[in-house]
Amino acid sequence: MTVTPLHAPRPVRSADAEANADAPVGVRWPTGLGPDDPPRRNPGTALDLALVRGLRINRSAVERRAASLPGRRSVKKEWQAAWLLRAITCMDLTTLAGDDTPGNVRRLCAKARHPMRADLIEALGVRDLGVTVGAVCVYHQYVATAVDALRGSGIPVAAVSTGFPAGLSPFEQRVAEIHASVAAGAAEIDVVITRAHVLTGNWQALYDEVRAFRDACGEAHLKTILGVGELGTLTNVARASQVAMMAGSDFIKTSTGKEATNATLPVGLVMTRMIRDFGERTGHEVGFKPAGGIRTAKQALDWLILMKEELGDRWLRPHLFRFGASGLLTDVERQLEHYVTGRYAAAHRQPMV
Repeated sequence: MTVTPLHAPRPVRSADAEANADAPVGVRWPTGLGPDDPPRRNPGTALDLALVRGLRINRSAVERRAASLPGRRSVKKEWQAAWLLRAITCMDLTTLAGDDTPGNVRRLCAKARHPMRADLIEALGVRDLGVTVGAVCVYHQYVATAVDALRGSGIPVAAVSTGFPAGLSPFEQRVAEIHASVAAGAAEIDVVITRAHVLTGNWQALYDEVRAFRDACGEAHLKTILGVGELGTLTNVARASQVAMMAGSDFIKTSTGKEATNATLPVGLVMTRMIRDFGERTGHEVGFKPAGGIRTAKQALDWLILMKEELGDRWLRPHLFRFGASGLLTDVERQLEHYVTGRYAAAHRQPMV
């Protein structure tokens, strides 16, 4: 089989009029930045309680729109392979298991540096692209190990923090944990909110909490995990998203991956619409990270299509979009091998190192 080299990810093929536009119809981001330029950090805004309390989400309309996404676009052959390469660059390769060891973390970092087998890279013609994952995400205990293993690669280390996954440890301890991870070399901090603030409508307390986490991060980017499976309603998801962005979050993230319900397309649609609204009102760009339950290449494509349609091309880059994933890379590699060879390989053909 002759394989056409893929020199860069290409846009999704679609008959839809705006499919290849830089942003969805009606959306024009005021930053003046190109698709590949990193955004300016979100400085946050004052808490607007009237806006937050006025938000209402129509669940049935959201679910209808989300259900339409997988069938709206056809991504096949070389187009699919190119988009799967883009998905790799947007992965936060993650290990958050109780049996993590320094050796496991080093192996994960080696995979982050070289996420595809050498023969696939050659067959796809993408060696010059230098494809790596977006970041490696670990517990605080392994931040220093990961920083050392990734030295010189340009791949940042993200640390889960603030009493992950429940977020119920004493407040001072949660803030101290952020300071410790930043001091150890973490460039990104994934924090968890106190879900009770959302469930009781205490938006001032949520704002103050996230603002304190933002201040503790310093130059490290703040990714705020909402724990959407525990927030009760899509309206609560929308309100929590807005408050987190007002408090200065650089990313909003769906889940810890430990809840019974994690990242779903309806939740993603609500959160991306909140990002769009916040950007249109303030001019500040905020990233999005779905996490938990995203295990297949098909799911990854669905999420990329959501970002393309709702937020535009800038949100197809790792500076504004990440997958929280531990098993996704294996299936993406399997699909790329199928594109090259015409055959599906067993998962063990895509080893950790």
